[in-house]
Amino acid sequence: MQIQGKTIVITGAGRGIGRALAKVFAERGANLALLDLPSADLETTQSLCAEAGAQARIYRCNVAQEADVVQTFTQLAADFGRLDVLVNNAGITRDALLVKVKDGQVVGGMTLAQWQAVIDVNLTGVFLCGREAASRMIALGNGGVIINISSISRAGNVGQSNYSAAKSGVAAMAVTWAKELSRYGIRTGAIAPGFIQTDILNDMKPEVLEKTLAVVPLKRAGAAEEIAHGAVFIVTNDYFTGRVLEVDGGLRI
Repeated sequence: MQIQGKTIVITGAGRGIGRALAKVFAERGANLALLDLPSADLETTQSLCAEAGAQARIYRCNVAQEADVVQTFTQLAADFGRLDVLVNNAGITRDALLVKVKDGQVVGGMTLAQWQAVIDVNLTGVFLCGREAASRMIALGNGGVIINISSISRAGNVGQSNYSAAKSGVAAMAVTWAKELSRYGIRTGAIAPGFIQTDILNDMKPEVLEKTLAVVPLKRAGAAEEIAHGAVFIVTNDYFTGRVLEVDGGLRI
């Protein structure tokens, strides 16, 4: 698929990887539908896309709410007249150990609220947006591409039962959707980033960050733009579907 003139939907577009995705696709001539909740962040991303010469519209959407997702995708399809690519990027973390033990006694653990919040956004949100995007791609008859942003944590990571489960799930959905949607000209894929220089890393204490990056074979965090370049590869390579692209500096958890 050529990117020029295509309509690309990005969830979690307000900052971080989502903003980098929007900017990279805008620079290649795409039209952008930018989905997120914080309005100021979305407006900044929209401005960056406009500077690159792209048409970009913002949609304030809670991806965990079915009615919100349906209404948003109906509106953006009407606004642009087409829907070619969806990048399911929106995600949150609520890290906690499964059980917290002190002096041999269980004193806490991951709460149901922490579990459910991450599953709602990171897994259910991907399902809802994927379903609505695929439905409109089929109706419009132009095919398309759906990319789910997974994580290296899909292999399992301490303190991330909720996040790891969700990120494993979105990778599996990309494989499932490839098998279901190829007959309609829709390709799917996932990207599993490692440690990426976003707000999560920026908030770490310097000594903790140094230890964290020491285990990465390339000895550095990835740039958000490097994840965006992976998405460009998936969109433009018409023989790519149903696979997970790992962009992690060689790290394995």
